[in-house]
Amino acid sequence: MKLSRFSRAGSAVVIGALALTLAACGSDDPVGNATGESTGDGSTADTVSDLSGELNGAGASSQEAAMNAWRAGFQSLNADVTVNYDPVGSGGGRTQFVEGGVSFAGSDAALDEEEFALAQERCMGDFVEVPLYVSPIAVIYNLPEVEGLQMSGETLAGVFNGDITSWDDPAIAADNEGVELPSTRITPVNRSDESGTTENFTEYLAAAGGDAWPHDPSGDWPVQGGQSAQGTSGVVQTVQGGEGTIGYADASQAGSLGTVAIGVGEDFVPYSPEAAAAIVDASPRLEGRGAGSLALELDRDTDAEGTYPIVLVSYSLACLQYADEAEAELVKSFLGYVASEEGQQQSASAAGSAPISAELRGEIETIVEQISAS
Repeated sequence: MKLSRFSRAGSAVVIGALALTLAACGSDDPVGNATGESTGDGSTADTVSDLSGELNGAGASSQEAAMNAWRAGFQSLNADVTVNYDPVGSGGGRTQFVEGGVSFAGSDAALDEEEFALAQERCMGDFVEVPLYVSPIAVIYNLPEVEGLQMSGETLAGVFNGDITSWDDPAIAADNEGVELPSTRITPVNRSDESGTTENFTEYLAAAGGDAWPHDPSGDWPVQGGQSAQGTSGVVQTVQGGEGTIGYADASQAGSLGTVAIGVGEDFVPYSPEAAAAIVDASPRLEGRGAGSLALELDRDTDAEGTYPIVLVSYSLACLQYADEAEAELVKSFLGYVASEEGQQQSASAAGSAPISAELRGEIETIVEQISAS
């Protein structure tokens, strides 16, 4: 099954080498509970951990805010552990992981064939590849007098390809019956830098836009014209700064701007954590990935009710087997906390991510439980 990818040399914007250091107090159990007993409300028992040591990871900058939240939660459970995470970008994280430079990594895309083979070699067999960070991408716009716009995939593709140039275009009007639309000129705003957000957005347009989007998915914006801005904050600021603008950004940064409900089947679905998580559950798994992989082929053109198909899914990568027992226990405990209900709620509050479903959590926890020393 083909995975659209952007350049590995610059797979994400490098926002700086930041070592996130964590000290914590509590558990060597995969869900951060040293006794293995749940409190019953998704949190973990307040017990003393016998874990100690240093755990190093690197990868997707999209996970940085969530990683800070996971650090804070894990810190309360494991006082003698230090966790470092360098948000060097997805490509850098994957490279460091398969070369054995870090114990775990974050990636906004599944491993490609070459990386897959290298990961198997590094991990002495199967490896962990699980979706633990899910973030809806909002289509944001600036029309102060118009709230709650709706657009089908084809209409949205026409807008961002520059073929639909006025807000009162018949295609937009057909998606918004009864809404008074201005004749204001549409100004699309895109990322100027190569990004996972752009890749995921163009994947959606390629899948749902039909002939209105004649471009392959890419981390680089493929259409000339319009306006461009650096990073999520730049896109949001540019959309805020001009009436008639439209762009795409991590939903947590949408603020007071208008957001578009996306056509899914016969309905229009606004973004929400629940709808973003639903598209993950509705998407098929990539085949032939091994026992520890839950890599997805996101169904961007789904008709499934209540799903929001414009999402960024970021994976956690680790080995199922480590040569060192202490390293294995640290990875197992930390990823177990990240996957737990408590960990997912921490990242949702801090980063606006969509908590994974209980069903997916169960699958991930079963995999994480298997992490051990060879």
